[in-house]
Amino acid sequence: MSEPQGSENTRRMPVMEKAGESALGQSASAADYEPLHTAEDEDGGQGRFWSARRIPAGVLAVLILLCAAAFLYDVAAVRAHRPAMRWRRTLADSLAERPLDDTWVLVGAGVAAAVGLWLIVLAATPGLRDVLPMRRTHTDVRAGLHRGAAAMALRDRAMEVAGVQSVRVHMGRRKAAVRALSHFRELDDVRADLDATLADGIRGLGLARPPSLSVHVRRPGRKG
Repeated sequence: MSEPQGSENTRRMPVMEKAGESALGQSASAADYEPLHTAEDEDGGQGRFWSARRIPAGVLAVLILLCAAAFLYDVAAVRAHRPAMRWRRTLADSLAERPLDDTWVLVGAGVAAAVGLWLIVLAATPGLRDVLPMRRTHTDVRAGLHRGAAAMALRDRAMEVAGVQSVRVHMGRRKAAVRALSHFRELDDVRADLDATLADGIRGLGLARPPSLSVHVRRPGRKG
């Protein structure tokens, strides 16, 4: 189940145009169109899936373990009346001699702050942006749908509409943008059928928070 996913399919068929119609034809845009409701329950109450963050957690754990082991060994050596390790003496002397406004001190502080902020963001955000939560039918079962799979399902439904030659679907977490090429029929009629078909398709996906629908239809350009 993984930067939003798109899906495209092309069916080559004869191009039919009305007399007096331009090569590109007209564009039927859904920019000012009120999308159909795609689910009876608009608020599924399901949050996003949380990523386990295994790689960042593992890297951080290894670094902390190495640093802690090095300092613990050095402290134990000093308690055993042995000289401190050279790297700790050098580090302590350098920190004691350098002023707070030194370039390297500021760079180190900036890097540490950036890493800390990155870890906080990872801990506070769910991740798995490509997985769309689905409505729960059982309390102990939770399902998700990959955005690429959702886009492919909507593309297949759109290709069933008469007059549609090719379709591109961009599936986001909040919006499904569909761009279609129509080689015959009135563009408004094709868009109306796409609106109804895709709204039903979004309902069939069973998403907890169905995305809004945006449909654009135009004529294919002339070749050559």
